[in-house]
Amino acid sequence: MSMKIVMLESAEHDLKELKNYIIKNFSVETWQNSYDKIKTSILNLKTFPDAGSIPEEFEKLSLSQYRQVVSGMNRIIYEVRLDTVYIHIITDTRRDLKSLLTRRLLRIV
Repeated sequence: MSMKIVMLESAEHDLKELKNYIIKNFSVETWQNSYDKIKTSILNLKTFPDAGSIPEEFEKLSLSQYRQVVSGMNRIIYEVRLDTVYIHIITDTRRDLKSLLTRRLLRIV
């Protein structure tokens, strides 16, 4: 069964930040390679939505509905609901996820 993919606004924002960071610190070519890997990983979720693991940070909070796939040096954090995969976060693997989530919560309030 093929799942529907929904990229949430938060993930789109993450992708733009990631693009700016990679281009500024590395190159456009590095960004394009990273972006291609991210797109491929997201497309694979259409067919294999349960392929990802539960992120350690979420598991500690008993939030087992969230999963992640690692794509190159990036994490894609998503949630599967019925026939839809919701992409919540796209971030560099070296980035502290707890800090990212805290900032995101503060931005909402």
